[in-house]
Amino acid sequence: MRIPIEISARHLHLAQQDLDILFGPNYELSVYKEISQPNQFACEEKVKLIGPKGELNNVRIVGPIRKETQIELSITDCYFLGIKPNIAISGDLDNSSGGLKIKGIAGEIDLQKGIIVAKRHLHISPKQAKDIKIKHLDNVSVKIFGVRELIFNNVVVRSREGVDDLALHLDTDEANAASVKHGQEAELIK
Repeated sequence: MRIPIEISARHLHLAQQDLDILFGPNYELSVYKEISQPNQFACEEKVKLIGPKGELNNVRIVGPIRKETQIELSITDCYFLGIKPNIAISGDLDNSSGGLKIKGIAGEIDLQKGIIVAKRHLHISPKQAKDIKIKHLDNVSVKIFGVRELIFNNVVVRSREGVDDLALHLDTDEANAASVKHGQEAELIK
C-alpha cells in the first residue's frame, strides 16, 4: 500500500485562555490555509518560543482552538531551545513536558506542560484500516524509498471518523534523515 508523506514542521495549538493572553481578549484566529487534517488550518498568527538556551521566532499556530495548549517540535528544536523532549502521541499531554515561554503580540505565558515531539503516525480512515486489518493505535512499519532508503518502525495508526485522507506524518528531523519531501510516497509493510 502506497502512502503519501506529509512533513509536519514545528507548530502549536492554543486553548482560548492562552490565545487571549497572547493576542488579547476574545481574539479569533485567522485562516492562512487549510491543511490535510479535517477542520484544521494553518493560521496567519505566529508566536515566539523562548527556552532556557534559545528562541524560535515565527512559530505558526494551527487552528481551531483546542481544550489545552500543545506545542509540537522536533528533537532538534528541543535541543536548540534547551528543553528535554518527550515523544508522545499528539493530544497526549500527560506525557508532555514544559519549560518554554510563548510570546505573542499582547503578552506571554510560561508553559508548564504541553510540549511534545509527536510520534510519527499514519492517518487512515476506519474503512481503509479495517480493509488491511489494522486499527487505531496499532504500530506499523513504513518503508521510505530513495537515496537514504530506510524503514520507520513504531508508526502509530491514527484512525477515526472524519479522516479520509491517507497520510504518513513525519517531523522535519525524520524527513531529513530519510531525505524525503512533502508528497513523496512510502509503503506500508505488513
